[in-house]
Amino acid sequence: MLREVEDVAQKEDHVFRRWFVDDDLELIVWHDAEKREITGFQLCYDLQRNEHAFTWEKPGLLTHNKIDDRRATMGHPATPVLVADGEFPYTRIIRKFRERSAQVEKTIVDLVIEKLSEYAGPKS
Repeated sequence: MLREVEDVAQKEDHVFRRWFVDDDLELIVWHDAEKREITGFQLCYDLQRNEHAFTWEKPGLLTHNKIDDRRATMGHPATPVLVADGEFPYTRIIRKFRERSAQVEKTIVDLVIEKLSEYAGPKS
């Protein structure tokens, strides 16, 4: 079940971040610090294996990427980077997000599902 992390570092003056985590999903939501409106989010999934990230940013940028965190030379951890990746399993991710988001505000849940569905395109 996604739960909100307390004491999230706020690194920018104009952005307020909220962070929700569980064992297989991570949702970071960006808000305009003054207006408190949502300006973007990143939903990471399959955290234990083959991690991917779905990102939405105003005015309408939608991206789906694999998170490449391979080990650097000599086995040291590398800085994770987003790389282009194939098909987005939207049906599975929407279902998983719905199941695990009971403790997340409805406004956020609805927006995430809307954007995931929008990226997936029209259903045949």
